[in-house]
Amino acid sequence: MQWQSMHAVLACGFLVSVGIACSATSDNSQFEDDSTGTTGAGAGDGVGGDLGLSTSTGAGAGILGEEPKCDGVDPNIDNDGDGWTGAAGDCNDCTWQMNPGAQDYAGNAIDEDCNGVDDDTPTACDSAVAINSTDPVDGARALGLCKMQQGAGWGLISAKYVMADGGPLPDPLGHGVLGSFGPNVLPQEGAKVLALSSGAARAPSDPGYMSPGGYDKFYQSGSPAGYPKESPSCPGVITGEAHDSAALEVVVQAPTNAKSLHFNLDFYTYEFPYFICSTYNDFFVAMLSPQPSGLPDGNISFDSQGNTISVNAGFLEVCTPQFAGGKDFPCVLGPSQLSGTGFDDDINSAATGWLVTNAPVETPGGTVTLLFAIWDSGDGILDSTVLLDNFGFDVEEAPTQTTPVPPPK
Repeated sequence: MQWQSMHAVLACGFLVSVGIACSATSDNSQFEDDSTGTTGAGAGDGVGGDLGLSTSTGAGAGILGEEPKCDGVDPNIDNDGDGWTGAAGDCNDCTWQMNPGAQDYAGNAIDEDCNGVDDDTPTACDSAVAINSTDPVDGARALGLCKMQQGAGWGLISAKYVMADGGPLPDPLGHGVLGSFGPNVLPQEGAKVLALSSGAARAPSDPGYMSPGGYDKFYQSGSPAGYPKESPSCPGVITGEAHDSAALEVVVQAPTNAKSLHFNLDFYTYEFPYFICSTYNDFFVAMLSPQPSGLPDGNISFDSQGNTISVNAGFLEVCTPQFAGGKDFPCVLGPSQLSGTGFDDDINSAATGWLVTNAPVETPGGTVTLLFAIWDSGDGILDSTVLLDNFGFDVEEAPTQTTPVPPPK
């Protein structure tokens, strides 16, 4: 009740108190976010010498369109520099994109992973996963990680549900595997999405649903190292301590032919609009290790101004158009994606719509760890939920960025 009372008092003074603290730049009505950036499709492998050797691993190296010719190379020498010799199982030692540790990309009829079968990377492995599965590997499957690491190959090494600070997760309602989120939000790949929530990771039609307007799980949880981090768009605001967090940590051996990774996210919050730039907030982070160079920490999901994904980020476009926090919210995606989600109060909720995060893989073939985490700040009520899907690796290099997923044509 103490937290609820504080929350209510803050709400009463919100519209007066945050107008200046959260004011946007003069040419941007919301938290400034240019939502631009590219990931640059490649033009194919570089070619060198009479043997057609390909050692190009730069931004111009796209997925193979045809298998390079490779005759007369010494099977005891790593001719293409990918860490494998022909004698050790490299089935084409004239391109770094083919070896036993590579990802077999779909659609090109090439056996990149040298197992004798073209285009056989497993996909869509989540159709039979139950909504309340407590197996974290099922959560990884819902995310789109279908391949377990075996032998020399790439794939999922381990998964576990934890709190945002890595401690044991006390409440399984903080995660769920959903076939949809309301009638208008569907998976980006496979049959399910992974949901993480500071409340209950359920829609109103799901068993175990609890309203995001008031479900307090009554535990403090800590947050990843360096968090909570104050938003650049909210100077002078001190964020409250973390409550009710939920997270999935996955450890993955990356393919040797992967230069970047991607995943989709869709963030819903009940803190909008009354608690913009306040001590009360809900955060989502995706902490990547090894940390990409040039970042202040391992979080790879943020808007163009460096705002962590929260009620203070520049992506809230699924909402009812309104003026709040000293800014105009045009809500260009409208409120339809809130319908049937529990976040369908036209005044007290908003979402980002589907976004895509891209980040570089610092060491192709190395191990990467990702912690997807969400939590409340200041108290445990007015919850947020994030949907996660379509995780994958890409052969092209990509900068660390989060941008809106283009609408289907």
